[in-house]
Amino acid sequence: MGNTKKAVVSFFLFWAQTTAALSGWYFSGTDANAAPRPVTPRGELHADEKATIELFDKSKASVVFISTREKVVDLWTRNVFSVPRGTGSGFIWDEDGHVITNFHVIQGANEARVRLADGRDYKAVLVGVSPSHDIAVLKIAVDFKRPPPVPIGESAKLRTGQKVYAIGNPFGLDWTLTTGIISAMDRSLPGENGKQIDHLIQTDAAINPGNSGGPLLDSAGRLIGINTAIYSPSGASAGIGFAVPVDTVNRVVPELIKHGKYLRPSLGIGFDENINDKLSEFLGKKGVFVLKVNRGSPAEKAGLKPASVSADGAVTPGDIITAVEGTPVETVAKLMSRLDDFSIGSKVKLTVQRGASKTEVQVTLEAQR
Repeated sequence: MGNTKKAVVSFFLFWAQTTAALSGWYFSGTDANAAPRPVTPRGELHADEKATIELFDKSKASVVFISTREKVVDLWTRNVFSVPRGTGSGFIWDEDGHVITNFHVIQGANEARVRLADGRDYKAVLVGVSPSHDIAVLKIAVDFKRPPPVPIGESAKLRTGQKVYAIGNPFGLDWTLTTGIISAMDRSLPGENGKQIDHLIQTDAAINPGNSGGPLLDSAGRLIGINTAIYSPSGASAGIGFAVPVDTVNRVVPELIKHGKYLRPSLGIGFDENINDKLSEFLGKKGVFVLKVNRGSPAEKAGLKPASVSADGAVTPGDIITAVEGTPVETVAKLMSRLDDFSIGSKVKLTVQRGASKTEVQVTLEAQR
């Protein structure tokens, strides 16, 4: 036991001496004349850095921070409370104070507020939504110093590899800029109620929760898309983000402002996705089977023939739409997506399988009834 005590005492003596020695080494030789090192001149920023900074400075004022709230009821007291629901991004569309964001940013909310880059905060009014495009239009009343609308670009001419810039509020970190390139075009993702959102832009610019609804810009600072979704097992950016293309936005938003809803272009025919899939599999033919032609519709005027049902319930196929303006449409979803590329009143050429032969007919699109 005595030897143990001696060993412990020896250890602490050794530790004390070592600490003292190290202290002397660390703190000896101080210099009263010590001063910060001189800064090495950086020189001019690179041209691409200057361009990025200028783009952000010009675009920042057009981007907004959106916060939403929802009403909940206390089951015990029956009192109604307004509680925070989430945050997202958006951007100024026009001089009238319309703000564009994603539908899923405001979905289920009872109230939304829009904060501008200069700190001003406004209660927003819901103008209209299109869940199938994940687009919503809000409106705020700005009396003075109205923020500028985002310049509009076009997505039809975008090329994979182009530089893109995303501005938004990821995780509530307001007015964040991320950069990247266009990774791919014409992607599709499941949307609201299982409906597919088509023609999406894929980008590797970091997009995280809270970026939704913010603008995706090209190198000229023009809007080319609305940041809408990410692919990520963890919920954070994994380098795969998606944006609704501006050509879709520029077609849908005016409809929402005019009507409060999106009026889809229509042929005036009846179809059913489940029946279509079964007929396609049974007959080995791809396309959209015309089950009904509405009276007075563009389809009737173009002479489209519907399927017929005999007394014993046997179905005789009528016309099968196989392409719109030369682009194949093998399913109902593809037909609706393709028609959505056109405006009401547009004339489109349909390729139709009629019996054993193919024919082409021209149809003027009407608003969906």
